[in-house]
Amino acid sequence: MEWESDERELKAAGAVPLGGGRVGFLIGGWEIETAKRSILNSSLVQQWEEKLQTTHLPEMVFGESCLILKHINSGLKLHFNAYDALCGWKLEALPPVEVPAAALWKFRCQPNDQVILDYDYTFTTPYSGSAGVEKSPESGRGSPGESIRSPHWEDCEEQIDMVALSAKESILFYDEVVLYEDELADNGISLLTVKVRVMPSGWFLLLRFWLRVDGVLMRLRDTRMHCSFKESTEPVILREICWREATFKALSSKGYPTDSSAYNDPGAISERLPVAMRKTQKLIVK
Repeated sequence: MEWESDERELKAAGAVPLGGGRVGFLIGGWEIETAKRSILNSSLVQQWEEKLQTTHLPEMVFGESCLILKHINSGLKLHFNAYDALCGWKLEALPPVEVPAAALWKFRCQPNDQVILDYDYTFTTPYSGSAGVEKSPESGRGSPGESIRSPHWEDCEEQIDMVALSAKESILFYDEVVLYEDELADNGISLLTVKVRVMPSGWFLLLRFWLRVDGVLMRLRDTRMHCSFKESTEPVILREICWREATFKALSSKGYPTDSSAYNDPGAISERLPVAMRKTQKLIVK
């Protein structure tokens, strides 16, 4: 994890290391933990393909890497992982991005193989995180007829205060976890990452799917979440989902460059991409 604070700031904020070999801290009533592991081996790839009922996975799947945020008092758990994201890809089942005839790259094929793109080879996912509620050991098993609470997201008018988040505040810790990546046979990039930063006032995260099919299409799907550290049994979590997309042809018509090297940083060029969908939601636990 990339620390951007000293021990005094962490101690002043009440941060306690998780221990036990886990990477992260208990702070503001939240356990915030990251895990970064190696890519799936061939045996695990086969298992994932069977479970997902597919013969296609990204080149690099970091199957055991994740970000977990757990609210101790309520048992609310937010989880970001590659498997759930790929379940979303499989369910959405977008048609393959069409490329010009001259650019029918020998995609994952031997030179003499016929190129057949009958699936979404970009691994675009609508995934915006996983949520659940876990009972703490101290709370007991509950009565036999007790229902298990489940969280769900409801559309709301409230907005994440990005101005306040951009104000200068100590970053107690920050980390980025890559969930999967594919270089599209050297013809672009498909990348899913999640970044988290924790300040004395609360935590903020960005789950980002970034796609660039060189000369054809760019797609950006961002999920931002924010929660303030306030004394509350049920934390208030806002989520903003924003999808953007544009073809290289459309960007060229607006005078933007068509060279793919100009589009390596999705954060720098996101405003050039028209918004396809945007909504803000609040997490409700019932």
